[in-house]
Amino acid sequence: MSDFSQSLAASASGLRAQAARLRHVSENISNADTPGYRRKSVPFETVKSPEGELVATGRVRLDQGALTRIHDPGHPMADDTGHYESSNVDLMIEIADAREAQRSYEANLKMFDQTRQMSAGLMDLLRK
Repeated sequence: MSDFSQSLAASASGLRAQAARLRHVSENISNADTPGYRRKSVPFETVKSPEGELVATGRVRLDQGALTRIHDPGHPMADDTGHYESSNVDLMIEIADAREAQRSYEANLKMFDQTRQMSAGLMDLLRK
């Protein structure tokens, strides 16, 4: 396998992994006010393949941190004491994770584009 195709495969796997990460971050943000919702995260793993070492997402993990107890006797999910458990999503962490995933996605996209341009340049040189 050529270095160009290995580079394209590595950056494409990074794009897929960051897209999955961003999907979970957006799901966390959209469920920040959902009672009982636990924050999801996705780990990255190195996978060996014929194209070389690629990145892949592992199994989705649920954050086992404590859920916030909120006192609201009028809430339909409130118990006898008037409390219910909210989500454990911290919007500041989710925004930071989204920004990091975006930057990593952009870096992989730039690497993919640079490799494609180098390959096209090589083909132009070989045609002459």
